[in-house]
Amino acid sequence: MSLQSVRQFFAENAPDIDIIELTQSTATVALAAVAHHVEPGQIAKTLSLKVKDEVVLVVAKGDARLDNKKLKTALGAKARMLSCDEVVIWTGHPVGGVCPFGLENPLTVYCDISLKQYAEVLPAAGSIHSAVRISPERLAELTAAHWVDVCQ
Repeated sequence: MSLQSVRQFFAENAPDIDIIELTQSTATVALAAVAHHVEPGQIAKTLSLKVKDEVVLVVAKGDARLDNKKLKTALGAKARMLSCDEVVIWTGHPVGGVCPFGLENPLTVYCDISLKQYAEVLPAAGSIHSAVRISPERLAELTAAHWVDVCQ
């Protein structure tokens, strides 16, 4: 279902973007970087966070770490990571396949400026075997993301 919702999202919003499906798992940044022959930073990881009563997504380069102080400043409150079960409920995607496309629920998306150092990034596409190649600007445009500086 999750990969299908991402397929539908791209069919409706960006039919020029192809979903890459691999046989090996790309559930972690390290696995994805090896599978796609890119550096870990080029993998766009999607983090699911709860800030006050709102669930949000933060997309950052794969080897970046969140900076709690910057995160609190940018989002207005302390954030906590969602549990694996909460991630599936809110996004409709399994952990390792979470992306800001084809979401189960409408969520606010933030893109960290760390993504801008790359011409192309690879976020997951709803499963642990799928991804898309996309420019950071197009990713932000398609998801109506807000640009923030929340990583170290």
